[in-house]
This record gives sequence, structure tokens and C-alpha cells, in this order.
Amino acid sequence: MTTLYTTDHEWLRIEGDVATVGVTDYAQSQLGDVVFVELPKVGRRLKKAEAAAVVESVKAASDVYAPISGEVLETNGALSAEPSLINSDANDKAWFFKLKISDRTELDGLMDEAAYTAHTA
Repeated sequence: MTTLYTTDHEWLRIEGDVATVGVTDYAQSQLGDVVFVELPKVGRRLKKAEAAAVVESVKAASDVYAPISGEVLETNGALSAEPSLINSDANDKAWFFKLKISDRTELDGLMDEAAYTAHTA
């Protein structure tokens, strides 16, 4: 399993041809208390950099972008019931959706953990 990051503060866990996508702890700290999440529909085909989900906090609403192209295989229903999971466990339980990777070359432009840490410093 490999974890990669985007400049927009999403993380991807790559397992085979599936990428699990969420927002980083840094992103949730910037958002403040999350009160609502809108997830993409299963079966939706996303293009890289397309708005895929919406997160609303007490401060603002923000889009979550598809870090790579692919088809949505599954969404995390727990987030709809308990959006505050994003604040308490952004890097694990608060994943947003799983994508079937359609173009592995799109992974090449993403950062590893060291590069992402430097990016947010």
C-alpha cells in the first residue's frame, strides 16, 4: 500500500488498481469543525482535478477534487451520518471515496509524505 498526496491536501492510498481518497489532517485543521459532507455517487466517472465531493464547516464550504481519474466504486456512508469524523480521524476512518484507477500515469505527479510535509511547512 502506497500513500500519496496532492497540493490540494487530499491523500490517496493505493492498493492494486483502487485508490482510497480523503483529506489530510492539515486540510481539516484549516476547515474547522466539519458539519456536512456531500459524497459522489457510486458509478460516477471522475476526471483528474474534477470536483468530486463537498465539505462544509462552520467556516466555509470546500470542494474535494479527484486527485486522479477513475470510477467511484464506494463512498464512506459514515461521513454522512457523522461528518465530524473528518476532524477526529482525517487520515483513516474519514476516507471519502474509493476510485478504480483509470490512468496510473496520473499518480506520477503526486507527492510522497516527505514532499507533502515540506509543502505544508
